[in-house]
Amino acid sequence: MINCGGFTLLKNPKTQMKITLEKLIPHPLVENYKHDSDLWLKEKIEFDRGGINLISSQSGRGKTSLLSILYGIRKDYNGRVFFDDEDIAFFDRNKWVDLRRNKIAMVFQGLELFDMLNVSENIEIKNRLGARYSKETIMDMARRLDVAQLWDKKVGKISFGQKQRVAIIRALCQAFEVLLLDEPFSHLDEENSAKAFDLIKEKADENKAAIILTSLNDSSLAQNTKTFEI
Repeated sequence: MINCGGFTLLKNPKTQMKITLEKLIPHPLVENYKHDSDLWLKEKIEFDRGGINLISSQSGRGKTSLLSILYGIRKDYNGRVFFDDEDIAFFDRNKWVDLRRNKIAMVFQGLELFDMLNVSENIEIKNRLGARYSKETIMDMARRLDVAQLWDKKVGKISFGQKQRVAIIRALCQAFEVLLLDEPFSHLDEENSAKAFDLIKEKADENKAAIILTSLNDSSLAQNTKTFEI
């Protein structure tokens, strides 16, 4: 806010990171790719900032590859990807470390939790990076997703569905402008999926962040989303 001769001017609010794809396709899909896709090889695709972007398809069409490219852990693709107006192909390791700490959060399909640590320790790994939430706030998220009772339990001793909910809470505990979610509800029933999705949307709204979510043709997630069939 700026005071100018008695007039108050509001600065333009900071816009969240823009992600643009140009003629993108992962190398494993290049040869004989014949599927009709809303995303691969398109002249220009821009994901909604501050909205929900659903990537839907059968297995083997490149959903995980896309999120891995956006997270900087896959480089084997044709085409270009831009964060704002910067080509990610030229980002160095330090740039990616900064992005993963401050702008991009991800729930991996394999979850990437540490089985030898307990639930609270796994979550604190991310929360400690920015000291974003108090223990009480994190416990409230855990209660909402019905994993609070597992707080001191080793992650290696809990079910995959419970691990998915822990991984979701962990991702939400860091700063982000983009939240990547790779089939995060695959082992959850309808009720727990709805609870997790509500929490995800709430925290994304707080961050004014974009959600990029992959799913195996889950029509229940399609409401109020920008959907790409690949």
